[in-house]
Amino acid sequence: MTAPIEQRIKAHAFALGFDLVGITALGPADTAPAFERWVDAGYDGEMAYLKRGAEKRADTRRPVPGAVSAIVVALDYGGKAPDGPVARYARGDDYHELMLERLNELHRLVEREAGRDVPGKAYVDTGPILERDLARRAGLGWFGKNTNLINPRLGSFFFLGELLLDLELAPDAPFDTEHCGSCRACLDACPTQAFVEPGVLDATRCISYLTIELKGEIPEEFHAAIADGGHLYGCDVCQDVCPWNVKFARELKEPAFQPRPVVASKNAKTLATDILTMSEDEFRAAFKGSPMKRAKLAALRRTATVVRGGAHN
Repeated sequence: MTAPIEQRIKAHAFALGFDLVGITALGPADTAPAFERWVDAGYDGEMAYLKRGAEKRADTRRPVPGAVSAIVVALDYGGKAPDGPVARYARGDDYHELMLERLNELHRLVEREAGRDVPGKAYVDTGPILERDLARRAGLGWFGKNTNLINPRLGSFFFLGELLLDLELAPDAPFDTEHCGSCRACLDACPTQAFVEPGVLDATRCISYLTIELKGEIPEEFHAAIADGGHLYGCDVCQDVCPWNVKFARELKEPAFQPRPVVASKNAKTLATDILTMSEDEFRAAFKGSPMKRAKLAALRRTATVVRGGAHN
């Protein structure tokens, strides 16, 4: 007896290396109103791209005309790795390209299983899609108080990706419960107190935003938190303290996410010194294919100067 197509698709996704996979129907995004309120409050800071495509974000049927289903996947990036000056997700190769390549391969496998061409498109963190919304609807987890999607068997150290398809698929049950309870570990541990309330992040106070997205100078009020914590690029504190990660975070298994030599085993001040003495050519060579190229060398030097001014070693 042939297994249902949904089961076969999931088997292909796991064979491609994804750690979680779920299916959901497309439609109005449950969290679109909250997202719009968040943007209107100015919590997006300089991330103007988040304002674009508002109509598409509000309904997941709109980014890909004709699409009716989404296959949502997660790929773990090793939450058990030691902390350091670079957030875990950015230490190796860029996850966008790796995941898109695998999602496109999954698309081809779906077409083989369906026996026909299936119009669709893969997205990883770059399209007008509220990805956590889709992931929760596909049964992958709940929204933690730190705004991350948390899975009860994996924690939150994973990337999300979606394959939107013009193919009717039986949806999985949504993840309708939350399991943070009275815990405030992430809220209380944030070095810059960036959480306005549980589940609401003021990105303009978040170290990840300040060290990656912010184009100008980092406000002086945040210098001590960045320097003393040794945060050169991004921040994992709210994930590190989450009990679900303490218990269920995994060792890194994806070779592409292994730390590249320029960041491996370096403390904050050593890496900051390296950044400050790099030429543009050395930067391009060291960080080719790295998420850290997003910040540009000038911004990394800005943050490195702040880190060098603190007590962190």
